[in-house]
Amino acid sequence: MCDPVARVQALAGEYDALRPRMVRVAYAILGTRAEAEDVVADCWIRLVEADAREPVRDLTGWLTVTVARAATDVLRSARVRREEYVGPWLPEPFVAAPDPADRVTLEETVSYALAVVLESLSPAERTAWVLHDVFGMGFAEVAGVVGRSPAAVRQLASRARAHLAAQPARFEVDRSVHEEVLGRFLAAAAGGDLAALLDVLDPDVVCTSDGGGVVSAARRPVHGADRVARFLVGLVAKYVGDVEVELVEANGAPAVALREDGVLTSLMVLTVVEGRATRVDLLRAPAKLAAADL
Repeated sequence: MCDPVARVQALAGEYDALRPRMVRVAYAILGTRAEAEDVVADCWIRLVEADAREPVRDLTGWLTVTVARAATDVLRSARVRREEYVGPWLPEPFVAAPDPADRVTLEETVSYALAVVLESLSPAERTAWVLHDVFGMGFAEVAGVVGRSPAAVRQLASRARAHLAAQPARFEVDRSVHEEVLGRFLAAAAGGDLAALLDVLDPDVVCTSDGGGVVSAARRPVHGADRVARFLVGLVAKYVGDVEVELVEANGAPAVALREDGVLTSLMVLTVVEGRATRVDLLRAPAKLAAADL
């Protein structure tokens, strides 16, 4: 007879090895790292209970389905909170120091630009697309997660795919181009050079600030290169000399962190398309920054 303690210990080792992938599954569905971590932690308890009843043979498959189902349930309830959120709602990024070793892991999750766009999908569309197109699950398996037929799930994924394809952002940008655009952007913003900043911004750029109603932030997205440039120059002028600027990784791409007295107070992420910034996302909500700053 199998020793129950030894079985749980063996299961814990396999779970720990799969945990980073499961967090990426939950994050891709939820857009919040903190909630993703909570979902995966809860699924450990479910795994132990399920395995005690009957040994789990395919641990990867069992965890992926269980985590995805739990994350989808959380997303459905979270949608109500996000609709009542003060100002625009932005996802929590995965943040790390710009270490190539970290980048390999972070690039396996969705880009921040994609995480932002995924917010426009319904929970069922988002889950279907994430599980099928990103994590390679079959439609029959996804059907069990979202509670639809395989044919309906195929349609959900197709609608999501068409919606994402219509977005201007390209989610795989050459890193050297991204870094070059970010460098020019920082130099122009820090120097208050409107002309140089306009040159690096797409004419239809959108700047979104997420303060969560707790700290100062624009309550509505700012549209257009001229308005965005003036908004950013004015913003930078308020903080010159008072903040520490740090280059970090946000979902595997270069981003800018601003710290005041060592505390992360702002995170700026650019979406780059054809050598220009098409989105400037400024995350300022303290709770989200605390969760991201791991």
